[in-house]
Amino acid sequence: MSEGQLHLVSVRSRQAKDFVRTWHRHHPAPAGQIFAVGAADEAGILRAVAIVGRPVARHLDDGATLLVHPAIRTCGRASQVAAGR
Repeated sequence: MSEGQLHLVSVRSRQAKDFVRTWHRHHPAPAGQIFAVGAADEAGILRAVAIVGRPVARHLDDGATLLVHPAIRTCGRASQVAAGR
């Protein structure tokens, strides 16, 4: 198999926030979140995370809208590949 093969994995809140802190120390992890999902390689190593939470803008926070936090929250060596899938 090629090096770029990734699969989705469940990620706990703390694990996702730690991943963001490790890869993007210049950006804080979001304060709250609804859920997070990760992308791992064939060896099971977490390569990217996406953190989903409530919108920051009050007019968008209608109870039905979710926000995938900006690309800075999708981080890791394979994030470009994971973001496109």
